[in-house]
Amino acid sequence: MKIAALAFTDAGYQTGRRLAPLSGSYRLERCGPGMLKAWTEAAFAEADALIYVGACGIAVRAIAPFVRSKTTDPCVLVVDEQGRYVIPVLSGHIGGGNELAEAAAALIGALPVVTTATDLNGLFAVDVWARRHGLRIPDPSFIKRVSGKLLRGECVRFFTEFPISGSPPQGVSADDGPPDVTVGIHRFDAPALHLVVPCVTAGIGCRKGMDAASIASAFSQALEEARLAPECVAGCASVDLKKDEPGLLGFCSDRDLPFRTFSSETLSALPGSYTSSDFVRSVTGTDSVCERAAVAASGGDLIFRKHAYHGVTVAFAVSPVKLTWE
Repeated sequence: MKIAALAFTDAGYQTGRRLAPLSGSYRLERCGPGMLKAWTEAAFAEADALIYVGACGIAVRAIAPFVRSKTTDPCVLVVDEQGRYVIPVLSGHIGGGNELAEAAAALIGALPVVTTATDLNGLFAVDVWARRHGLRIPDPSFIKRVSGKLLRGECVRFFTEFPISGSPPQGVSADDGPPDVTVGIHRFDAPALHLVVPCVTAGIGCRKGMDAASIASAFSQALEEARLAPECVAGCASVDLKKDEPGLLGFCSDRDLPFRTFSSETLSALPGSYTSSDFVRSVTGTDSVCERAAVAASGGDLIFRKHAYHGVTVAFAVSPVKLTWE
């Protein structure tokens, strides 16, 4: 975790130094005249966590212009200059602020001041569970509804496409009925909190010179036909021949998707049944690019076979998934 810390006073700076073991990427600075706004803006863009050592009011005013979304904002802690209290003020759940506050408090012998209702009542926090498993939340507005049901003592129904080991926490059930939470890779139309597992690799093949917009259109069509949530895609893959293909590189860059390529020999050696093409073999050295590349990168199973879209081919494979209630 990349942590940026700012101390408002000399005494606070000494307290801030005691927090250094929290992370191997911990940077502490002493706030100078006119520095606060620029430092906060830069830290919001670059760090996973911000720690202000000093008055809570100053920290709150500093971060106010940069707060955007609970799914993207870094967590923010405030530690008083004496090191007596650690207060998570932003992204306590999804951003990991509550856990970081507890770790910081334990490190310096302070009291963590956690104010989130589910934590105070010892209840299951669905957004914390999602973060620990690396799940993506397309619409976080439903988190409040799920937490509200738990706080009222009502049952929250989970529907999951993947097995979850262990016993569900109190208040969580897999009973039949309209789900409050879905966990998986497919699109769900039900009004629920959708937790998307980023475990799918898109294998992509294309003609030479294909532009990023055409690849994006094919990708979107494939997602629609496979009924996959866009957030489930964790990366893209192809054959080495395409490692410098501008359109593919641009498509992946636009979506911040890792792009891997494999030699034709590696792809051809993969066991399994694939949609074979003599023409593709004559050009690339392997009989199937998109299907084999998806499987090679995911280490899992093909779930959507080759579909062709005007010079672009797309297939999807899913990596093994391990979820637990622990």
